[in-house]
Amino acid sequence: MNIKAVLWDVDDTLFDYTAADRAGMRAHLGVEGLLHGYDSVDQAITRWKELTSLHWRRYAAGEGDWEATRRDRVRDFLGEPLTDPEADAWFERYVAHYERAWALFPDVLPVLDALAASHRHAVLSNSSLPVQERKLRALGVWDRFETVLCAEQLGVHKPAAEAFHVACEALELPPHEVAYVGDHPEIDGRGAADAGLLSVWIDRDGLHATVDPPVGPHRIATLTELPAILGSDTRFGAPSTFG
Repeated sequence: MNIKAVLWDVDDTLFDYTAADRAGMRAHLGVEGLLHGYDSVDQAITRWKELTSLHWRRYAAGEGDWEATRRDRVRDFLGEPLTDPEADAWFERYVAHYERAWALFPDVLPVLDALAASHRHAVLSNSSLPVQERKLRALGVWDRFETVLCAEQLGVHKPAAEAFHVACEALELPPHEVAYVGDHPEIDGRGAADAGLLSVWIDRDGLHATVDPPVGPHRIATLTELPAILGSDTRFGAPSTFG
């Protein structure tokens, strides 16, 4: 195995999106006075997450652009026929709370440092470039990556093999010399493996620990296990017990 570059997913791989989204929406709902329609804050947040997944699938299927599906998510959540400017304004107020909760996972910088000399690094995300550039710059890691590629600009989404292959072409490397690290077992794990990359699925919360992983990906619980898989620096410890 001669892995020369690592492609990274962003949300819930490098960046703790789930925690930031929950904290941001919790604060936003309180300020907006919207909690009265739910039995609990968690119920409201669960509804927001369901709509986020629904409208992301619409976007991935080409049923609307990034901004249009985001506006529809807000309208569905509020149950109101908002104008585009009204939906945008509501979402921006949420984003202000969400951004205050942004944070990298604690294992990210140590592993990027450990692999800086031995591997090239890039990002492949199913989001949009303006969203991920803003996030990676705010988190102080934008300059760690040679290139940041996003589905909205590429016109193709993970798990399509073409998305991974376009990223490999940008690095001027064949797929078998590139590793992909992501948190979703199918979109990231199986998608990267089927595209011929070394696939590493990070299952941080262990919710899938009793489930057989998709064929192909290495499953890890923390990024500290990554250098050993890449055959690089093994000072972080033994290989994952997930197998």
